[in-house]
Amino acid sequence: MNLSIVIRVYVKNFISLVYPETCCACSRCLMTREKHLCTICRTLLPQTRFHKHKDNQLSRIFWGRQNIETGTALYFFQKKGKVQRVIHQFKYKGNIELGYFLGTILGHNMAHSNLYHSVNCVIPVPLHMDKERKRGFNQSAVIAQGIAKSMKIEFRKDLLIRSTHTETQTRKDRLQRWQNVCNVFDTPNPELLEHKSILLVDDVITTGATMEACIEKLLQINGVRVWVATLAITD
Repeated sequence: MNLSIVIRVYVKNFISLVYPETCCACSRCLMTREKHLCTICRTLLPQTRFHKHKDNQLSRIFWGRQNIETGTALYFFQKKGKVQRVIHQFKYKGNIELGYFLGTILGHNMAHSNLYHSVNCVIPVPLHMDKERKRGFNQSAVIAQGIAKSMKIEFRKDLLIRSTHTETQTRKDRLQRWQNVCNVFDTPNPELLEHKSILLVDDVITTGATMEACIEKLLQINGVRVWVATLAITD
């Protein structure tokens, strides 16, 4: 074996002994081939399996509001549950690799579902540039990149933008959330989206107000169809 490879292996093993990698959901030490989540948590985290069914809890959020094809989420979100802990590690602790990893899992699910075979472009729900600069990344874009890799389709971050900075959606009801995001999104080059089959991606969906505002803007473009995907949906 090459000496440099041997050295890297020893260094990696030494670092693992001093600073062991732990599961982002349950905090147990990860085994050698485990990544971000232990095998038990990957199996037991509450998966929705919405990608198998066109009519599901997420797609119903938009009934009578926006005309989407269907939608999916990877997990069910419960306050103080493991899924919340995982998303917190990604969104607020800056574990970007975790978000990308979860995006690849979500994308793998959709790649193996006939419901998403028409999708040819993945677009994240945008953050305002000031908020993205402050956080350092757009969590929806990280997830969307993981999805695009698994589905082997185009990722575009520049075709849907947030032109107005808004207050946080936390602790607002459905009407307040809609009023907060209505007319804050824009498509700077709509001709590039004509006749696209778009997968719109966010991290967590509660009332769907933010996604609804994005969908409304996208559906104004000739020939656009929209699917939606999130890491989690609240119960």
